[in-house]
Amino acid sequence: MAHPPLKAVTLTHVRYRKGDQLGHFLAWVSLVPVFISFGGFVSHFIFRRELQGLFFAVGLLISQFISEVIKTSVQQARPATCALLEMCDSHGWPSSHSQYMFFFATYVTLLTIKGLGFREFTKKWVANLVTWSLAVLTMYSRVYLGYHSVAQVYAGATLGIVLGSSWFWVVNSLIFYYFPAIEESKFGRMFYLKDTSHINNVFKFEYDNARAARGNIASKSD
Repeated sequence: MAHPPLKAVTLTHVRYRKGDQLGHFLAWVSLVPVFISFGGFVSHFIFRRELQGLFFAVGLLISQFISEVIKTSVQQARPATCALLEMCDSHGWPSSHSQYMFFFATYVTLLTIKGLGFREFTKKWVANLVTWSLAVLTMYSRVYLGYHSVAQVYAGATLGIVLGSSWFWVVNSLIFYYFPAIEESKFGRMFYLKDTSHINNVFKFEYDNARAARGNIASKSD
């Protein structure tokens, strides 16, 4: 009895040429979306419960769903190197990795501008430079490692920017007004959901409140 061909789970399955140090580095760069998803957003939900962050994550999920729909519809093949990578059974246009990272970079930049204003934003250029550098490196890694063509990664990057800016507008122009209602809902209270985007300096606010709470506890114990 013939067995169907095996298929790998490609979430962290990234190949590079043995001995290629640049390829090794770019293989790790290619995994940045995985680190952001599981390390960043999961830990954010556990420790922060910020509505802005939660809707950011929802937008990334929607973006990836759209990417898969487009891939399935267009069915453009990957480059010829897909045979070595065992990826020829999947489609390459647009690049999901590029789309993810450029969505992420666009949303982070717009969120920074919204929270700080454009003049203050220029003072935070380092954080945004790192974000966009990772996006460009991820795009380059997918071509260098042979998973996508140049056209496929540019298509993913363009779609990521369009979807990232569009979702930012939806969240911060429409859904944003429902944040107080979500906070006060039974679901919001159960999971301690909150929005602190209206606070100028969240770190100072939390620091001052933590110190005040400690002072209150100390005064009651005296």
